[in-house]
Amino acid sequence: LTEPPGSLLTTEAMRAAGLLLAWALLRPASAQQCHLASPGSVLRFTDMHAEIRVPALHRVPSSLDPLYGLVRRCLDLIQQNPLPTELLRAALNDPSSVRTSQVVQYELGYVVCAAVALLFTVAVPVSGMCFCYCRSRRRCGGRLRAHRRSLGCRRHCLLACLSLTSLVILISVVCAFVTSQRVKGQMELGLGAVPATLRTLRQHIANVPQGVQMVVHQFEVPRQHIVSDLGGLSRSVGLSIHAQLKAMTYAALADLQDRAGDLQTSLHHLQILDKTVRALAAARAELEPVLRERHRRVVALLDDPRCTSCASVLGRAQSLELGADYGKVPSVEKVLKALAGLPRSDFAEMIRQGNGTFNSIPELAVERMAQVIQDLRDEMARMTEKVQSIADGFPLPDYTRPVSEALVKVEDRSQPYLREVERFEQYRWIAGTVLCSIILLILACNVTGMALGAYGLSKREDPSDYECRGEVGAKFLLVGVGLAFLFSWLLILLVFATFLVGGNIQTLVCRNWVNQEIYKFIDTPGNLPPSMNLSRQLNLRRDSNLSATYRECKSGAGLWEVLHLDRSYDLDEHLKPPKYTADFQKRLGGFTARLGDVRLLRSEGRQDLETFARSGLDEVDYARFQEEMKNPVVQTSLPGLARSLEGLQKMQRNSTVAGRLATEARALWQMQNSTVQSQEALVAKLGESVQFLSRLAPHLQERVKTTLATTASVEARLPVQAQQILRQEIGCFMRKELRYLAQYLNWVGQMLREDVASCQPLATALDNGRVILCDRIADPWNAFWFSLGCCTFFLIPNIIFAIRLTKHFRPIRNRLM
Repeated sequence: LTEPPGSLLTTEAMRAAGLLLAWALLRPASAQQCHLASPGSVLRFTDMHAEIRVPALHRVPSSLDPLYGLVRRCLDLIQQNPLPTELLRAALNDPSSVRTSQVVQYELGYVVCAAVALLFTVAVPVSGMCFCYCRSRRRCGGRLRAHRRSLGCRRHCLLACLSLTSLVILISVVCAFVTSQRVKGQMELGLGAVPATLRTLRQHIANVPQGVQMVVHQFEVPRQHIVSDLGGLSRSVGLSIHAQLKAMTYAALADLQDRAGDLQTSLHHLQILDKTVRALAAARAELEPVLRERHRRVVALLDDPRCTSCASVLGRAQSLELGADYGKVPSVEKVLKALAGLPRSDFAEMIRQGNGTFNSIPELAVERMAQVIQDLRDEMARMTEKVQSIADGFPLPDYTRPVSEALVKVEDRSQPYLREVERFEQYRWIAGTVLCSIILLILACNVTGMALGAYGLSKREDPSDYECRGEVGAKFLLVGVGLAFLFSWLLILLVFATFLVGGNIQTLVCRNWVNQEIYKFIDTPGNLPPSMNLSRQLNLRRDSNLSATYRECKSGAGLWEVLHLDRSYDLDEHLKPPKYTADFQKRLGGFTARLGDVRLLRSEGRQDLETFARSGLDEVDYARFQEEMKNPVVQTSLPGLARSLEGLQKMQRNSTVAGRLATEARALWQMQNSTVQSQEALVAKLGESVQFLSRLAPHLQERVKTTLATTASVEARLPVQAQQILRQEIGCFMRKELRYLAQYLNWVGQMLREDVASCQPLATALDNGRVILCDRIADPWNAFWFSLGCCTFFLIPNIIFAIRLTKHFRPIRNRLM
């Protein structure tokens, strides 16, 4: 509403305005709702999960998994003893106290395998030397002395057995080649993953303080929301006050406008009424002699005996007299005298100023709240410094620093060992490749010898004849036998060396790593020497243990939970909102400003309305006016009488009478048109004023009294209700901003407890170490010696079958049927 309406309200409109005003005045302030933005949206913070993660490694399914499983089952049979807790404790704390018998007892399965390997290493070369001696004496590997029918069956059996052993050796050597290459590849990756994982862990630990700082820096998210809301707070408060109070204010202004309109309109109609009554009285005085003369002449004419049929009109002519007498109505001069000089005040300007003052409340709120808004912005800057204290006092560096230092030491000390492992692995791969190649050469000799020998036998017609192809085949077999005797001891040495290392890694380390027996051993007090006390080196709690820590870290727990830092640092106490918002609430809660001082009615306007109510307008007897206006100006209708005279004129035989009737009719028409019609117009005008004043007068004092009371009440209530709305809107704003801060502090607590200082990378690194060592290196390593061992042990039947088969490829000395 820019300008209140200027027209007079109807009764129904005024009743509606009164109800609206009563609703506005009686509505409790507690029913108001927050008119600022939504109660507070959910803040979105940047994901603070640690950027440096240790990628989890997993066992990759392979076609060699059945072979790996077979080797592990064999090792479980060889080494059935559990983790040697007592032996390891003695070896770590007092190595000199370890007795050889204890080691032999635990490694009994490996000792037996060592004895077998030693026996093989000695027996096979000695057997080869004996074979060479016998061969030089022509006592071994010679020719058959006689031909028998059963030789063919025996030859075929020997060929099948040698082919079968060669096939087994071929499959084993292929597996040895594949697993050796896989060990080489995984060893290179694994040795590179050790320092990389340690560096990643160190970077993760080193980034914990940085992560805490990043969490603190996320205070910028709620701070920007609050500063943005502060920028629109004052205008929002002003608009809310204006919106909630405009119905009451505009209703009061409209009511005041109506009373001002009533005053001016009433004064106007009173003046019209007074003038009209005077004019009617004067006109009646002028009309009275003329009408009397006209009455005398018309009656005399109609009473003339010469007038034909005039008796019927004579009665109406005799009643030709004046009607209403407005000299008898009450005078309004007293009322006009009381209202003389009104209105003394400019109601339109007064209402315009009140309307403008009320509409300027939003701008006034911006002006009045400028200083407190600036103070609140400064308080937000100080709040940022308070939040920074969370990062400054966070205790995690006391725990992460020892871990970082320990990781640096492990990384430095592991480098020489890793280089040695890499060098020995290179030697192993070269030795394995060479020996596997020799086995392939032996197999090649076997295949060539069997092929040439079989081909020679098929071409030989006489078994006693010399045939070069069979002889060459026998020599190839003997070359393979010689290679087997020559290199078998190297093969068994390589097999045993790799078996001893890989087997112990699997049974002593990997098996106990999987079932977490190693963690339990480390957790048991006294098992590790003081120099290897992880709890002391990592600054862990005395009641913490590696098994529980590993399980908690693996489940995704943070260092806060694992280390139970809440015992030494009360994070909840540091994250209590009042610690950061007390000054903010105090400054905003103590702010007051008068924003509803609106002057609707000045004293001279009030006096005008009070004078209007006491003017006596409601004391005038308007019923007398209405009763008098019911009487016509002339008792007899002049037009009707004139038409009757004109009708009689046509009936007359006497021309003189007819002329006189026509003259009287014209005189009556002239009187009607000139005098009576003007008086009737004044009567109609008088009727409008009387109607308005008679409708207004009964309710005048009540309406003026209500308007004055309403205006005074609105002027008094506007500042009070504006202050209530101000407090309410500030309360809404404060609750909204405190929800932002509470969201942030809750998020900080969650991030610091769970995500920023997550120890999951530590558990992942341990799992990756097990995967690399056990699944990716130990499994193919053990499969390598197992495959190479199969090749080595199957060389024994291979040698036997090859030597026996050479006799069948040579000529038979005597042919016996």
